[in-house]
This record gives sequence, structure tokens and C-alpha cells, in this order.
Amino acid sequence: MISLVSLSPSEAAARLEEFTVVDVRAPGEYASGHVPGALNVPLDRIPEAVPALKSAAARGSLLVVCASGVRSTRACEILANADIDAATLTGGTSAWEGEGHALDRPAGARATWPMERQVRLAAGSLVVAGLVAGRRLPAARWLSVGIGAGLVYSAVTDTCGMAAALARLPHNRAPHSSAGLDATLDVLQG
Repeated sequence: MISLVSLSPSEAAARLEEFTVVDVRAPGEYASGHVPGALNVPLDRIPEAVPALKSAAARGSLLVVCASGVRSTRACEILANADIDAATLTGGTSAWEGEGHALDRPAGARATWPMERQVRLAAGSLVVAGLVAGRRLPAARWLSVGIGAGLVYSAVTDTCGMAAALARLPHNRAPHSSAGLDATLDVLQG
């Protein structure tokens, strides 16, 4: 069994050239700023990227990154189940930037909110909408109940269907000028 390794931003920065860095955020989040040299493989695409990631791991260490460390930890668990050793960046790109390390920001890329913030906005808005609409149409309160139940399920299972849905929205997709997943997998294959 492969154990989960977490590196602080300063530890990762000191060894950055040793790693193939894989950013598992949505393409729009990745485009708004990422660890230098990171390749984007969104979390929901990790299972199909396993062969390429296994090839990259055979050549050197993998460092998996997201915004806060939650998605990268999940990605490392998926990789461990495929016998691929990978480390996660503690605190993600937020901690990386917070410690004063630079992020690569492609020219013309727009800033996108981190996925956790998008989920909080969407969930909170839907709960409030359900309660407000419930004043006129009591059945609308079931929207709030559904969102609350979904949040509980999300916490218990450490998955998030709302994040998966939000990741498909246009503002979370990569700009047209950036390379797609196929090109990233080619790079990982070596």
C-alpha cells in the first residue's frame, strides 16, 4: 500500500525541478494561475489519465496540486489505488502563493474563483432561493432540503457533484489557446 505524502509549499519549491507537477483543478482555475511547469489534468479525468501518469511516475516523482489540497489528496488516493506514487501540495496553490511563490499566469487568462468558493456561492444561492420561493409556493422549500442533503452527502463521501457540474460551465473551461487533455497526456507519456 502506498502512503500519502504531503509537502509544504517551501518543501515543494525547494525540490520543484524533481517533480512532474499535475494540477487537478478545472481548466479555468488552472488558467488563472498555477505552479510553474504544472500540467492540467482535472480531477474527474484522472482515471483516464492513469496510464500516462504511470509513465510519468516511472521517470520521476509526481506532485499533485489543486487550490487547497482537498482535490489533490483525492487524486493521490486514486493514483495510489493504481500503484502510482504521488505527493500532494499541502494547502494547494493558495498556500503556494501565500508563501510568496510565483504562479504562472498565461497572458490574457482571466481569474476564476476557486471551485470551493463557486460551490459555496451556488449552494447558498439555491438554499436562499428555495426558502424565498417557499413563501409563495411551499413545495419550493424542497430545493433547500435537497441542497442541504447534497452537502451532507458530499461531506460524508468526500465527493462533490455540484463541483463536477460547475466545472463544466464555460468560465471553468480552458481558454481556446491552451492545450487540451490529449496534448497534456502526450507530454506525460514522454
